[in-house]
Amino acid sequence: MRVDIFFDPICPWCFIGKHRFERALAERPQIPIERRWQPFQLNPGMPRAGMDRRGYAAAKFGGQDRARRITHLIMETAARDGLEIRLDEVDRTPNTLDAHRLVRLADAEGLDPETAIDALFRAYFQELRDIGDRAELIAIAEEIGLEGAAVGNLLDSDRDTDAVRRTDALARKAGVQGVPCYVFDGRYALAGAQEPNAFMPLFDLAESGLEASPV
Repeated sequence: MRVDIFFDPICPWCFIGKHRFERALAERPQIPIERRWQPFQLNPGMPRAGMDRRGYAAAKFGGQDRARRITHLIMETAARDGLEIRLDEVDRTPNTLDAHRLVRLADAEGLDPETAIDALFRAYFQELRDIGDRAELIAIAEEIGLEGAAVGNLLDSDRDTDAVRRTDALARKAGVQGVPCYVFDGRYALAGAQEPNAFMPLFDLAESGLEASPV
């Protein structure tokens, strides 16, 4: 079974969802699943330099009080899952185009793209680093075994920019409204940071050899 996972590394529900999906997979280790991580930008129009997170969250959620409540709800949900998310301490909301390009580079260099994805989640939500910043992205890349010079060359170019934007646009055209979104064998979509048991019916289909109904 192939699972395309649309995500954004600044999406806390994507971080939580990845953790839950991995728990689901651990319950069904016998099922062969090919994971393909696909780029999606929550804020495709975000300035390349990013913006102050508090102002961004207040505008997105309808005021600072509501933004604070949602932030704490996310942190409490993560904590119940045994996952640390320091969202209330994040200063900036970055543009994630370059972070998505870093994931593609990791894959092209033979590194498991999940290694890069995990590093980006940790950097943003736990280490409070700006993953839209060139120097931070190079440092993160070096920490997972990539050559800093190769990452610098990537970031100095437009390579993979169109590929990231094209995948994002195609996902929206296909009906993906938010992330995380899991698309199973190109036919059935499951959206949101689902609990592990939500994946079991799809795993049952994969194990039985039957096909899921189309989206």
